[in-house]
Amino acid sequence: MSNTPCACTTLRRVTRAVTAAYDAALAPSGLRVTQFSVLRTLARLGPLPVTRLAAEAALDRSTMGRNLDPLERRGLVRIAVGDADQRERVAHLTATGEAAIEAALPYWHEAQQRVTALVEPSALGALSDRLDALREA
Repeated sequence: MSNTPCACTTLRRVTRAVTAAYDAALAPSGLRVTQFSVLRTLARLGPLPVTRLAAEAALDRSTMGRNLDPLERRGLVRIAVGDADQRERVAHLTATGEAAIEAALPYWHEAQQRVTALVEPSALGALSDRLDALREA
């Protein structure tokens, strides 16, 4: 048996620790890091079908739904029926959602600085690029 730590277990542990750090930093904003990421994705790309939004945020469709529900209840996003396909649900960022991003940004920057003080951004980028190969395999 190898003495090398299991890559999956190690990466999951790291992911949980990083998520917890961002969630703790963002707590005063009332957002979790996944919700913040969803809002930022909508701010960057504009209204998106929920399925595409899930893909952009690297979440499965059902997880995206669980993240959108509280955002919609708070008025941060609006879910509308698609123009071309009435079965499609399209997420729109609201003005309240834009304000929530602005309010949360200082907290996100705090978490970002804590994490990047431990791991160089270039190392994160290189790891991400290398792990993308797993999706292509």
